[in-house]
Amino acid sequence: MNNLVLNSERLNNVLENKENSFQDIIEIYKQTQNDPRELFSTAQELRKKFKNQTVTFSKKAFFNVVNLCKDTCSYCTYKAEPGDEKLSLMSKQQIVELLQLAKKYKCVEALFVTGEQPEQKYPEAREWLTKNGFSSTSEYLIHASELALELGLFPHTNAGNLNYDEMKELKKTNVSMGIMLENVSERLTERGMPHYLAASKRPNTRLEILENSGKLKIPMTTGILVGIGETMEEIIQSIFAIKQLHQKYGNIQEVILQNFQPKPDTVMKDSPSANENYFKTVVALSRIIMPEMNIQIPPNLSPKSYQSFLSVGINDWGGISPLTPDFVNPEFTWPEISKVEENSKKAGFELKCRFPVYPEFFSFIGKELRDKISIIENEEGLVKEEYWK
Repeated sequence: MNNLVLNSERLNNVLENKENSFQDIIEIYKQTQNDPRELFSTAQELRKKFKNQTVTFSKKAFFNVVNLCKDTCSYCTYKAEPGDEKLSLMSKQQIVELLQLAKKYKCVEALFVTGEQPEQKYPEAREWLTKNGFSSTSEYLIHASELALELGLFPHTNAGNLNYDEMKELKKTNVSMGIMLENVSERLTERGMPHYLAASKRPNTRLEILENSGKLKIPMTTGILVGIGETMEEIIQSIFAIKQLHQKYGNIQEVILQNFQPKPDTVMKDSPSANENYFKTVVALSRIIMPEMNIQIPPNLSPKSYQSFLSVGINDWGGISPLTPDFVNPEFTWPEISKVEENSKKAGFELKCRFPVYPEFFSFIGKELRDKISIIENEEGLVKEEYWK
């Protein structure tokens, strides 16, 4: 039974597990805009109710497989052009070497990331694939995933807009997959807006990929990017779009709330990063829209204050790597896992290591993958402490 009684009728309804409409959430936001304390305490209460005092993370190695990309987003520094110093075209040998190193560092997740269908735009990408014996990026990813499994690491692929058949094949070797929805706003795809030159970020295209992941029963990570010129209504719409997909298919395993950070050499280099109070409000609203969801923020993007987000509803830090940078945000280094553990503890939470697939989604994966997980799994469905520490 909930002991918290609030002035806001709508927030009391949230705590009593009553269904909230889009309009209800808009009203809650308007009511709490000047004083978000009741909103924050509601989110904290829900987090406690559904997630206890645990905060999880995935110990990973980041494989920057290929960073050529057919899209152009006005805030991205991940994408490289042929001849760039940061260009990455990993060979099979490099993948094997990094997998072996990841194993030595007791990583659990092999995160495979690529640009958006690079072979469609760049002859260099086609040559690289041919040289390694593949005709498409997704074929290469299947091979890399098999190599990871052989070494006892668990693949999670984030390769943009894969089609239904590619995802179906990758499901055999990937315990989970990911694609950021970013935002459902069509306005953000208009001229002068961040997604204008990024056809793959069209909301309907992204929603279709998430829909396919649902049909295929793939444990899916998705999320939104906060602070790229959206309105709070557009954020709430985006979280509702994710919620509706999850209600339909039950396969969204976590929602990432990623705060925009401006990067030099990009069109949006002078745009301010998301204001912290605004970002916390987004986190708290996400928790009340989806009370049982796994919600994470990347700790490296809020280095001075990430632990304070535990009190507004998050229960996961995402993947943290002890050996590879965050190639999407290279200027923000990962905090040391021991530091994250210490800061989580100070905030009253216990840090635990999870697989790239959450325990409640184990039933979505094939027997072979499930058997491999069980070798290093504890009674909670998380990674045995003696394995990752």
